[in-house]
Amino acid sequence: MSLVETVVEMRGITKRFPGIIANDNISFSVKKGEIHALLGENGAGKSTLMNILFGLYEPDEGEILIHGKKVRMKSSKEANRLGIGMVHQHFMLVKPFTVTENIILGSEPVKFISIDSKAAKQKVIEISEQYGLAVNPDAIISDISVGMEQRVEILKTLYRGADILIFDEPTAVLTPQEINELMKIMKNLVSEGKSIILITHKLKEIMAVSDNVTVIRRGKVVGTVQTSETNPNELAAMMVGKEVSFEVQKKEAEPKHVVLQINKVTAFNEKKVKVLNDISLEVRAGEIVGIAGVDGNGQSDLIESITGLHKVTSGKILLNGKDMTNKSVRTIIEAGVSHIPEDRHRSGLILDFSIGQNMVLETYYKAPFSKNKVINEKEVSKYANRLIEEYDVRTPSEHTLARSLSGGNQQKAIIAREVDKNPDLLIAVQPTRGVDVGAIEFIHKRLIEQRDMGKAVLLISFELDEVMQLSDRIAVIYEGQIAAVVDAKETTEKELGYLMAGGTNNKAGDSHGIK
Repeated sequence: MSLVETVVEMRGITKRFPGIIANDNISFSVKKGEIHALLGENGAGKSTLMNILFGLYEPDEGEILIHGKKVRMKSSKEANRLGIGMVHQHFMLVKPFTVTENIILGSEPVKFISIDSKAAKQKVIEISEQYGLAVNPDAIISDISVGMEQRVEILKTLYRGADILIFDEPTAVLTPQEINELMKIMKNLVSEGKSIILITHKLKEIMAVSDNVTVIRRGKVVGTVQTSETNPNELAAMMVGKEVSFEVQKKEAEPKHVVLQINKVTAFNEKKVKVLNDISLEVRAGEIVGIAGVDGNGQSDLIESITGLHKVTSGKILLNGKDMTNKSVRTIIEAGVSHIPEDRHRSGLILDFSIGQNMVLETYYKAPFSKNKVINEKEVSKYANRLIEEYDVRTPSEHTLARSLSGGNQQKAIIAREVDKNPDLLIAVQPTRGVDVGAIEFIHKRLIEQRDMGKAVLLISFELDEVMQLSDRIAVIYEGQIAAVVDAKETTEKELGYLMAGGTNNKAGDSHGIK
């Protein structure tokens, strides 16, 4: 019996950045036709290691072998030439271009002196069909879903002949349905002889799709295990260095007065399509109300309407009895609303500002951070350092640029800023997107703490488990309306799925407040 070929071998890889050793003497190998998961906390060094393999960084020490031959990876072009492709966590697509134009960009087939668009499109269709990717080659990127954008990124790597694919946190921005589709695509790829490195911290997906798991903690390899011989609890303990509880511990809610009242709100998008349709909902002090729904049913529009980012056409939004309908963002923040946004890069951080500056984005003009319109840098640093320590934000210092932090540490920084403002209403949208199990446990505790301190918490998440575990009541949104409000203790995933698909629930009645 012949041995399975090792397609990637990284030996003794060390990479240092100012104030941190990102990779500390890491050795890692991948065999042909396997899905090898690279698991670790936010900031553990997973992405750095793969950026070295993809030629984006050069290691300070160590060596890389591809198909048994020692190589020096100086650029991503060199990695492509050696058959390595990378699907990045944040997609690198040109929005006004078509799917085909994005896939062939930089590798355009030429006929005489012009691009052979017909041949390019045909090749895209062939690869798409071979791997079950099902994309429309003529679609404009700005018109397609996030899940479809990811398929385009996968096609880009396959078009360039990659047989080793690196997926960096591929499910961080996908819906549950899109995640299931991606798992099928990954299995199709390895059945065709490709090898996949999956960077993730989602244990459920690792157990579902990977063959082997290498765990990294604080820049060092903890160990490599066969997926079939381990379990989520063991992997979580390896990853964070202690046992992690997957159960959310909370006492019975004690809801009090209404903090947020949404009363028959209707809103349209820029294309004059109705996105909120006479929607009503209440959130009380001392409770968590979760919103469950398939992506695109008005969740984002609802949150933007509450936070002043989207104008409503009719209806009212009240905060502690005061009308906040169509008020400015600053007015709403100062009235006691904190917002953990869905997209941390687009709405949560200014990536080229330091972490310290990001911590005071909404309060920089107030004392003690400002006097006579001059920023007090000492006070900003003092405040930022307190939050960094309290929320375990892994960063060399408060002066580090936000873009230099891992996605999970960026998320913790946002949560620190929003929770520390001591809001009356905390809106948490996808609060654990892209964070590891240890950080998820920490964030869940913080949200429940806010509830138990008498705050109103509105939670929006595509993770049904998260909605069901954290919420006291769950409002199901469908086509811009609240289809039902159910007691989280009494509902089931099956019932919620039925409601999310447009079914009705007589038990829930039409009451959108406390029954």
